Amino acid sequence: RDRCRRLDLSGNTRNCFLTGSPDSYRNFISKGLRCLLNVPNTEVYKNARHSSGRFCFRSYQPLGEITSPQISSVGQLPRHFSAWNIQIIRSFRTSPSFQAAPVPLFWIIVKPAQKLFAIILGRSIRNWWKALPPNKRELFKESARKNKWKILLSVSSIGVLFVVFYFTHLEETPITGRARLLVFGKEHFRELSQMEYDMWLEEFRNKMLPETDARYQVVERVVGHLSESNKDIPQVLALKWVIHVVDEPGVNAFVLPNGQVFVFTGLLNAVSDIHQLSFILGHEIAHAVLEHAAEKASLVHFLDFLSLIFLTMIWAICPRDSLAVVGQWIQSKLQEFMFDRPYSRTLEAEADKVGLQFAAKACVDVRASSVFWQQMELAETIQGQPKLPEWLSTHPSHENRAEHLDRLIPEALKIRESCNCPSLSGPDPRLIFKLNMQHLLESSKDEDTPNSTKQDLSKPKLDFPHT
Repeated sequence: RDRCRRLDLSGNTRNCFLTGSPDSYRNFISKGLRCLLNVPNTEVYKNARHSSGRFCFRSYQPLGEITSPQISSVGQLPRHFSAWNIQIIRSFRTSPSFQAAPVPLFWIIVKPAQKLFAIILGRSIRNWWKALPPNKRELFKESARKNKWKILLSVSSIGVLFVVFYFTHLEETPITGRARLLVFGKEHFRELSQMEYDMWLEEFRNKMLPETDARYQVVERVVGHLSESNKDIPQVLALKWVIHVVDEPGVNAFVLPNGQVFVFTGLLNAVSDIHQLSFILGHEIAHAVLEHAAEKASLVHFLDFLSLIFLTMIWAICPRDSLAVVGQWIQSKLQEFMFDRPYSRTLEAEADKVGLQFAAKACVDVRASSVFWQQMELAETIQGQPKLPEWLSTHPSHENRAEHLDRLIPEALKIRESCNCPSLSGPDPRLIFKLNMQHLLESSKDEDTPNSTKQDLSKPKLDFPHT
């Protein structure tokens, strides 16, 4: 079909599975796993041995030589990697350090003034009430009891106005059809996206890779292939994709609402193959296509406006300023953990789903998507990083993310088949990862067993698929 394109970034593709000595398998617990796809005629990661970022973790004592990820002169993606100069990234981010498209500039300026006004108003009401003589307080209480229905009606009317405003500003999300609140127009975010784009260009101006760099060319080909394969979607066709590869060790990538793509070299070093990279970039493109930045900004603005009422009440009711400050902090944390962060996780899950569909239409091996998050989970486990509860994060946990993708993969494979993509050859990469983990755990137990006989390292316990 015209809308489905064969994944052919350089003429052909070949799967590459784990090979090597048993030593490399046993040392994997400390050094990480790479299962890479060769892409002929593409010079990727020249001099990659000198880069500061590898597959997300650092081994403090060399346990055995593993070749660093390099590309030969004929241009293949990295086959192996060096482990002892690897820095773990605590939380893989696929978004910039602050929201890609913030609320319109006017509301950014007015927002602190609104909170200050609510605090002053609430404090003034409290001081006014304290200054009233006891007889006047009783008169006010009596009047409130007599007019309680009028007061209730007034409060209910304000609530109805908020409900009406909410439902009159609902729109359908492209592709998924989910109803969502959109307060701000797209033109606002086009202007603000351009402002933020200029800011990122200024920040990374000395770290941008040239277009002649092989790493830039790989990202450009992947983004171009994804957009070409999904050009039947109007939102994808409408955006002009601009590629930037930043020489930074952080495992990060993000796409601004206007289609400007930023990819850190740390992410290129973290992915195992072109399929994983295609899924991650598909996920980021999905954020832009689904207009998640405008949606998140709209929700935050709506909730902040509602919170002004509660903020005024807190400062009016609390007898002391110190208690009011505590009440305000509790209110902000409740809003953050009950609304903001769960909503962010919902948007991330939706971007995973749509990004997987984008990758499927581009004939990517979608099974590799969940393996990436299993690798990220493994990286944290190796470093002994504490596992925070998911409700504390704006992103789903690596484990839950991998499970969610595994549930979506059968549908993505059907999409891939409907696009007349070539059949997937070789074993499932998820099975390869599982077998290697099983082997490594068994090897680790054998090493820890006292008085155990030394293993014959010339023969591996399990047979692993080779190219």
